[in-house]
Amino acid sequence: MPSQPRKARYIDPFHPDEIRRLVREFGSPLLIVDCARVRAQFRKLRKALPGVDLHYALKPMPHPAVVETVVDEGGFLDLATTGEVQLVARLGISPERCIHTHPIKRDEDIRNAVHFGVRTFVADNPDEIRKFERYARDVRLLIRVSFRSPGAVCDLSRKFGCDPEDVLALARLAAELGIDVRGLSFHVGSQAIDSAKHVEAINACAKLIAAARRERLGTFDTLDIGGGFPIEYMQPVPDIGRFCAPIRAALAQLPKRVRVIAEPGRYIVGPAAIGVASVMGRAKREGHWWYYLDDGLYGSYSGQLYDHARYPVVPLRNGSERLPSVLAGPTCDSIDVIAENLMLPKLEAGDLIVGQAMGAYTWASASEFNFFPRATVVSVNSKPGDLGTVTPFPL
Repeated sequence: MPSQPRKARYIDPFHPDEIRRLVREFGSPLLIVDCARVRAQFRKLRKALPGVDLHYALKPMPHPAVVETVVDEGGFLDLATTGEVQLVARLGISPERCIHTHPIKRDEDIRNAVHFGVRTFVADNPDEIRKFERYARDVRLLIRVSFRSPGAVCDLSRKFGCDPEDVLALARLAAELGIDVRGLSFHVGSQAIDSAKHVEAINACAKLIAAARRERLGTFDTLDIGGGFPIEYMQPVPDIGRFCAPIRAALAQLPKRVRVIAEPGRYIVGPAAIGVASVMGRAKREGHWWYYLDDGLYGSYSGQLYDHARYPVVPLRNGSERLPSVLAGPTCDSIDVIAENLMLPKLEAGDLIVGQAMGAYTWASASEFNFFPRATVVSVNSKPGDLGTVTPFPL
């Protein structure tokens, strides 16, 4: 009787033994991405927002393994730059699964995306709409609307989006230029504390879509509700099902012919990766042990500066005695301090520190300041039987 193929064993790369194994194999610093967790996050959000097409926003983690995992799950992609277009093209992903949502673009960015096959773009002012006149036969627009959200950690409507009262004028301009406006988009900001601003924006956009349809200013059959779905760092956040319940109720009031899309980024990839750094050296200063790691604020912990995130950090060394400690990065800059006033066991050179929930806005925004290299990215569980392979970037 022929033997049955052995089912691939799930490897949990966040287990201490697996972390040590991967460091032995690939060195430090590492960013370990678990594609099984990417899939789990995607499925939870899809369940919380049934009927909404999820376009993963590449910017928090534009890594091939993450992009391919989302597409394998039936997801779509949100592109914002020519580099992201080129990455997706190299991966052989259909442009029909992509939208381009940066509200401000150079002509070469539009041209490159159109050449690849992207058809849906975002604009939020007259100058940007006029840029599409030469591409009118090939493109359709979403007009981005601003809904300020001071409660969000990153208020993205401060930088992008038109006032709601300007939407119809922009739609009229597009109609005069022969450009089809397919609908509206908004983004209430990142790490929203609740979904009230989403609901406010959905209700306002529903009225604007109805007004634009009455004037026959475009197709207006699409609403992009952006991202901003929160994940847990140092503080708890609502369960995604409970967070999205008011959003589901608001979307249920839209006409059935309106397609709804979203642009999750952090929610999909944030909890799916950890950062692993090694202690390079130590010193005792003013009663505190300072531990100098081979990763820091100029590297994977860059999100503490740019994204206002604070990552939970834990040592892999056990010890009953806990001492006042500081974790510092490797560079010669005094600002390169990850965390202070921690109570840690006494560490030695080579010990490992793990940063949790480090998938979003970490490696993507890291530099090689002082010639310290960015962390190596290791993707695990990206395919059945894949027990840890390096996916280089760029390809």
